[in-house]
Amino acid sequence: MYTPHTERDIAEMLEAVGATSLDELLSVPEAVALRGKIEMVPALPQYLIDRRFDELARKNGGVAYRSFLGAGAYRHYAPAAIAALAMRGEFLTAYTPYQAEVSQGYLQAIYEWQTYICLLTGMDIADASVYDGATALAEAAIMALGATGRKRILVSRAVHPNYRAVLKTYCDGLDVAVDEIGFTPDGTTGLEQLAEAVAGKDYAAVALQSPNFFGNVDTLAPRALDAIRASETIPIAVVAEALSLAALAPPAAWGAQIVAGEAQSFGVAAAYGGPYVGFIAAAQEHMRRIPGRLVGKTTDAAGRTAYVLTLQAREQHIRRERATSNICTNQAHCALIATIYLALMGASGLRNAAALNLARSRELASAVANVPGVRLKHNAPFFNELAVDVGRPAGEVLRELQTRGILGGVEVGRFYPELATCILMTATEMTTSGDIAALAAALQEVLRATAAV
Repeated sequence: MYTPHTERDIAEMLEAVGATSLDELLSVPEAVALRGKIEMVPALPQYLIDRRFDELARKNGGVAYRSFLGAGAYRHYAPAAIAALAMRGEFLTAYTPYQAEVSQGYLQAIYEWQTYICLLTGMDIADASVYDGATALAEAAIMALGATGRKRILVSRAVHPNYRAVLKTYCDGLDVAVDEIGFTPDGTTGLEQLAEAVAGKDYAAVALQSPNFFGNVDTLAPRALDAIRASETIPIAVVAEALSLAALAPPAAWGAQIVAGEAQSFGVAAAYGGPYVGFIAAAQEHMRRIPGRLVGKTTDAAGRTAYVLTLQAREQHIRRERATSNICTNQAHCALIATIYLALMGASGLRNAAALNLARSRELASAVANVPGVRLKHNAPFFNELAVDVGRPAGEVLRELQTRGILGGVEVGRFYPELATCILMTATEMTTSGDIAALAAALQEVLRATAAV
């Protein structure tokens, strides 16, 4: 049943955004409205079209910067074969790609994607993919709510702020409370506080991210895990940097029952914000609550291998009251790209890439820590990003670095006001020693100049 917004709903939403009518929302500001005749480029031969697009691309100055951005969107090497294979006609269709009718090939690709995610996380099952890491966390929380019947979720404050915001949006509509656990001076979740919080058996799940938003390894210690198990709370592991799964112990090893993550690092371009590819993996006991769909492998009447949709938990496929999610599609093509990436890299290639990330981030940490007035904010083990305290408002320092052709990182104070002097810096296998040296030199120059003012 479709329930439209009431007039009161519309009025409240308009008031929240500062508009007086729906027409005002659709109006084009005069400053950007096209009033004149649009200049059309005449027909050109292909080589001139290619040149024109190259010229347009060069107007995008972002590609010329040395970048240390991360915080959930990472620059990683993508083998050229990915584009050649993922854009083949067999994989392109106007039809929804998770339907069995589309092709056995696409179902096989999804099956292999699920298998890779299970191998990397240590979980028993994985779904065909969800929108992104943030919605994956929200859907994982819904799984836990259904499994326990409780109406509260506990989440570490070191989980990506955008992920927590999406989780709260989902839970607000479900009348579910979301409480947060703080982090320690070392930038990891306060496990003592966590153990005390779950003792009351009020929480359906507790969510931790590792590596967390600050880049630090943040897993459950045995005592905290024992407390969670005693309270029958479901541990959810959040993974925003998927490549870390090739270097760190899988979430299953430290007690997670559900893993919600983002696989953009596996060959999917950062692309100024998406599209990305989320995933959910879980222990066998949660199989019938996992959102989306599962592709299984079987044989047909002739004994040939066949791939089929095994479970579909949404209301379009089963009785509404038994549906565990209303998710309506998935990021199948992005998941295909990630699957091809994983197949091309193989286990050794993935480990080598993760090792390069570890090496580059240690080189970065050493270089910036030697800049006068700069210190590493935390002492915890980290993967490929770290919080750096520059001793003055981070936003000002970042703007000065940008004038020198360097995107120095993410201003942590945007999300954590108490860390207004910190920058979250990231180094991947795409970061060179020259990039790191340039950042350190520019940072020293900027801090010296601002100190003199």
